[in-house]
Amino acid sequence: MIKGLAITPPILGRISIGHVVEKNGKRLPEKDDQFTITSQIQSKEGWIKHPLDEQLRANATNGKLRSIPVRMIFNDPELNLRAEYSLFDRQTSRPVCVGNGETCQRITHQGVEQHHCPSPDLCALAQGGNCKPYGRLHVNLDDSDELGTFIFRTTGFNSIRTLAARLSYYHAASGGLLSCLPLQLTLRGKSTTQSYRQPVYYVDLTLREGVDLQAAIQTAKEIDQLGKQAGFYQEALDHVARQGFANARFEIDMEEVGVVDEFYQCEDQQQSSVENEAFNIQQGLKGSVTALN
Repeated sequence: MIKGLAITPPILGRISIGHVVEKNGKRLPEKDDQFTITSQIQSKEGWIKHPLDEQLRANATNGKLRSIPVRMIFNDPELNLRAEYSLFDRQTSRPVCVGNGETCQRITHQGVEQHHCPSPDLCALAQGGNCKPYGRLHVNLDDSDELGTFIFRTTGFNSIRTLAARLSYYHAASGGLLSCLPLQLTLRGKSTTQSYRQPVYYVDLTLREGVDLQAAIQTAKEIDQLGKQAGFYQEALDHVARQGFANARFEIDMEEVGVVDEFYQCEDQQQSSVENEAFNIQQGLKGSVTALN
């Protein structure tokens, strides 16, 4: 295996809750009140929708896609949701410092060094909103490719915190059978004083409609037993994925370098985009770099 290259789950498409608009010659992120599922191909008009988007939207209320049935491909919650504090170089769009609140990997003139990570509020390098949480959730939507994933990227505290809690809770409640549970992504909204009472949206993870926890756990046990009888080794899959993530100091790849424009919006846009929970930072990544919370 090539050292320094993060081996991440194969990505088949993207899940977003935002889009990019052009204002005064600048491409800026704008929140949505629904999900959009896209392919990884971008045209002049934006990201091309994945066929699953139309398929799921056909059964959605008022045509707005606010819940998506998903399956985790790993039992370990931290393999499904990758989250850390990230600081990007505005000029090169590459990560400069990535940390977890305890330790961080930082690029210096001497190479990559490990430092103490006090969190953005207490870090001198992170002052001015330069460092933000960055979450990447991998979920399976298409049973025809059971190891392929669709990725949801976000810099929202609410989405990251809620997803991390749900994954940990479901993992514990099911006895570690997270990958076998029937789950769905759900879009929720709330208003706060910081959002000037305007709704902000974040992503939650719940059991699918009509399924209670006891029934979901029983289904998970049956699926787990069937997999073992067929020779499927979930523990080995988690182990290999863990090794792949650990193969590089930074998991962020070239497709994500445009995140900078969404991390660091100009000051006249910050007031109107307070609590940027609804933005999927993948929106317009490459387009924003050439003209990318």
